[in-house]
Amino acid sequence: MNPVLVIGSASVHVARIVRGLCDAGQSVVLVTHGELALDAHPLLLAAVTLDLGAANWRAPRQIRALIRRWSPRVVHAHQANSVGWHAARAAQDSGVPVLLTLWGSDVLTTPSLSPLHRWMVRRALGGASAWSADARMVLEAADALTLNRRAPATRAWIPIGIDEPAAPSESSQQERRLLSCRLHKPLYRIDAILRAFARLPAHCTDWTLEVAAAGPETQALKALAAELGVAERVEFSGMLSPQALALSYRRAALFVSVPRSDGTAVSLLEAMAAGCVPVLSDLPANREWVVDGINGFLARDVDALDPVLVQAIDEWESGRWATRGGALNPPLIRAKALLAHNIQQFLALYAQLRAS
Repeated sequence: MNPVLVIGSASVHVARIVRGLCDAGQSVVLVTHGELALDAHPLLLAAVTLDLGAANWRAPRQIRALIRRWSPRVVHAHQANSVGWHAARAAQDSGVPVLLTLWGSDVLTTPSLSPLHRWMVRRALGGASAWSADARMVLEAADALTLNRRAPATRAWIPIGIDEPAAPSESSQQERRLLSCRLHKPLYRIDAILRAFARLPAHCTDWTLEVAAAGPETQALKALAAELGVAERVEFSGMLSPQALALSYRRAALFVSVPRSDGTAVSLLEAMAAGCVPVLSDLPANREWVVDGINGFLARDVDALDPVLVQAIDEWESGRWATRGGALNPPLIRAKALLAHNIQQFLALYAQLRAS
């Protein structure tokens, strides 16, 4: 079987796709913008680092040379940005279909950066044989960008799922803890989580907040926690290994994620699988997974996040969560968002594209 040519950023999400494909018996040739550390696998035939920035006019020619060398069954490009744009131009007239996986920000926010960004995203979308996304609203946003003029007939909702969660152990029982593990960037509004945590009423003062991950705002967030008088109840745990992050999910009663814009976040899927109460910004992609008040809570106004946190805390402390959302979410993730299942969906889509 010919390999799949996977093209993307040097991202953990790309690494997981490559690992999943190889584990499923599909050979891969990988092209990344920046070096991506991957464990050796006999089906990872090559890993190439290229400059996939928009200014590298040689990138399509370099990708085209790889297409000629490896004769891939499909080019699987990740994100409708310069990566998708270069991939679509490289595969043009090659007879090799291009599957473009949308990540959310590429169609939700990148087009608003400038007319040039909007043009590039549209060209990437128009040059693809098929789109996939982990949220239906992302596919709808892509449709709106192309005005349906150059949209492919094939669109697929496929999450980039998670590994099978480990069974909980007695040493990792849920505690009165909130967990935030999104990057420390303005998009993710970690400062709003800190402010809401500081405003929790007196009966919640035995709760703690773990702020995992890191980013350009880390030091400012630590200073904010001190300014708000909650530094002693906030744990900045930094960038965690997968094993340490899994333990943090299992310890936390609440998972809090309130970005301004998002597709389906892997962290949300992991938190739902672990049984955390999700407290999320009210975004279309989040509504595809969470029904407000049933299997999670949606904050329509993030500046008034604290009452939503109190609702979620009360749900957990009353024991209602254990028999309601806490019982619903893990089976939902096992049915819809396990990586091994999602990889099979990608393999079926590859076969469909080759057949057409």
